[in-house]
Amino acid sequence: MLAPVTQVSPLVTIRRRRALPMRGRVLVRAGQEVSATDVIAEANLRPEHVVLDVARGLGLPNRKIGDYVQRHIGEEVTEGDALASRRGLGTRVVRAPANGRVVAMSGGQIMLEVNNKPHRMRARVPGQIAQIEAELGVVIQTVGAWVQGAWGNGPVAIGPLQVVAKDARHLLNTDEITVSLRGAVVLAGHCGKREALEMAASSQVGGLILGSLATQLLPLARRMPYPIVVLEGFGRRPMNQAAFTLLSTNAEREITINAEVFDRYKGTRPEIIIPLPSMGETPPPMSVTHFTPGQRVRIVRAPHSSEVGRLYALMEQAPTFPSGLRLDSAQVEFDDGEMAVVPLANIEVLG
Repeated sequence: MLAPVTQVSPLVTIRRRRALPMRGRVLVRAGQEVSATDVIAEANLRPEHVVLDVARGLGLPNRKIGDYVQRHIGEEVTEGDALASRRGLGTRVVRAPANGRVVAMSGGQIMLEVNNKPHRMRARVPGQIAQIEAELGVVIQTVGAWVQGAWGNGPVAIGPLQVVAKDARHLLNTDEITVSLRGAVVLAGHCGKREALEMAASSQVGGLILGSLATQLLPLARRMPYPIVVLEGFGRRPMNQAAFTLLSTNAEREITINAEVFDRYKGTRPEIIIPLPSMGETPPPMSVTHFTPGQRVRIVRAPHSSEVGRLYALMEQAPTFPSGLRLDSAQVEFDDGEMAVVPLANIEVLG
């Protein structure tokens, strides 16, 4: 049976393709180092079209303007450029109202595709440009620690990691968010108070990494200007110990918090990346695997939600649970030595 994989990896090589939704302009070069917030490509997703009545502007019949037009279809123009002019007694000039491109000429008129504010694509991942896809995007490669989350509110930021959570079950208090955390990415445990989110905004933190978030705070969290990554989910749930240990031992390091929205179909997921020096070739992350004894696993549902352990053995026969359901299951040995039979549907492999 294929096993879902969540990355909690101390050192891996990450390759990330970043592509525009349509052809545009790549702004970086192969080999260039980029940060997560750098703009690496742009495209004009919603072009405006402006029709200019050249015949009227020059005071000529439609059929005669061809001799006076100074541009051709496909030509780029800048604001103020002359598109057509008529010299003589009282010179008349029709100029481009904005930067753009000539896309059509007909009936004494010129149509311009006007450049509006372009869609600007950020790297979202720190690293080196490993490959350029002309007019579409890039592949970025980096080496470091990698922790994937369950939910993100959208923004991306970089900053030093500050740890206020005392352990994986920590409950965030409002008074723990102070102006001293300005610009920092804060490892903060469970958040159940709207005042804590609001205080983080007023203190201008760089981001929040939460084990879990109270469900009623979800609309507010979506509106926060800083990135929020929730590692486990909603309700009061502890952070898995593997993620807490990996993050807390990297306190003070500069990290990237990418609160990208989780989308299985696009392959996007919120994440934390900590760039680290590499002493040699580092392995690529595990992406797809089968359940196998000895794997490091995390439980995603009650009664052992967020607990981490080792997959001890796969059950040869599906046991019947108190609900009456017979489910393919495994024996899991938790870090405290406890053993439990857990449905495979409730298990994720830690990459």
